[in-house]
Amino acid sequence: MVNEQRSIGIVMNGVTGRMGYRQHLVRSILAIRQQGGLSLPDGTVLWPEPILVGRSESKLQTIAKEHGLDRWTTDLDEALRSGAEIYFDAQVTSMRSEGVRRAIDAGLHVYTEKPIAEDTEGALELGRLARSAGIKAGVVQDKLFLPGLRKLKRLVDGGFFGRILSVRGEFGYWVFEGDWQEAQRPSWNYRAEDGGGIIVDMFCHWRYVLEDILAPVRSVQALAATHIPERVDEQGRTYPATADDAAYGIFELDGGIVAQLNSSWATRVFRDELVEFQVDGTEGSAVAGLRRCRVQHRSMTPKPVWNPDLPATEDFRGQWQEVPDNTEFDNGFKVQWEMFLRHVACDEPFPWDFLAGARGVQLAELGLESAAEGRRVEVPELTL
Repeated sequence: MVNEQRSIGIVMNGVTGRMGYRQHLVRSILAIRQQGGLSLPDGTVLWPEPILVGRSESKLQTIAKEHGLDRWTTDLDEALRSGAEIYFDAQVTSMRSEGVRRAIDAGLHVYTEKPIAEDTEGALELGRLARSAGIKAGVVQDKLFLPGLRKLKRLVDGGFFGRILSVRGEFGYWVFEGDWQEAQRPSWNYRAEDGGGIIVDMFCHWRYVLEDILAPVRSVQALAATHIPERVDEQGRTYPATADDAAYGIFELDGGIVAQLNSSWATRVFRDELVEFQVDGTEGSAVAGLRRCRVQHRSMTPKPVWNPDLPATEDFRGQWQEVPDNTEFDNGFKVQWEMFLRHVACDEPFPWDFLAGARGVQLAELGLESAAEGRRVEVPELTL
């Protein structure tokens, strides 16, 4: 017996960009097609039909040809009138709100990258518009689906840490200036007027990582820096970097937990993964990255002795244990796409709505305020 197939059109705006193309089109939507579609609880197979949207006709045509797709356009309104059910946005931050607003007006469900708007009030307004229109809305929270953080969440839920005391996080890598080596990130990331900056980018992530895995954020104190004041863009032109490329934040969470998170595009990596979080508790500690998670329980904690006059002979990393996978981990972006598709198709739960997106924007906005004024800022509750 062949299961019934149901097509669902998805307007994908911004697929010519790095994240929109690699993670959302290739590793999510096309990967779902390659596995034969998405099986729904009633036995129906959901078949995503992407409609590619972007500003460059030649780039869209190249992508479509490479992947055997025939629906693409540079006209967003044309795509929104195509009969598609979902609008996805991976544009630059400064253009996102307008695209999302037009999709809501057209009656499409919306799934979008973050930040969903340039300020908190704009994000809340999108949430109210989505609620009034009766459409389903979701925001990408990809790091929750990384294997390392899923293992960390498992440890928290299982009570491994006892009372959690603190979190220390390190994220970042060296992004080349663009002169003698091409930059790994687009130049708009370093222009505040185009929605760039690492606080705007990463504090949205830190909000949902901290709150979904550990506890709600109650205050932020941040120091922003532009370590590299001048960079070279994609056309070889030198431009001033007007946005922060590093941020050093202290976050107070419920329960007295203190989180210290460093984010930088001007640091060289001397750790096992590009992002790592160490969580310390009364009963044990863990270090989680993108894929790995290692632990040291209270009963297995050695007693190191500080002696600066002698070389250290202990293998400190060897004293930690690896947390097993215990399951197969699929691409995190794809996993969340499947959840949102089921949310639209059969009303399965999807907790990361536009209010969740607004909370991320709020933390970024308050982080910038804290950095500008040099003070600790409380994080108030948000409602639509």
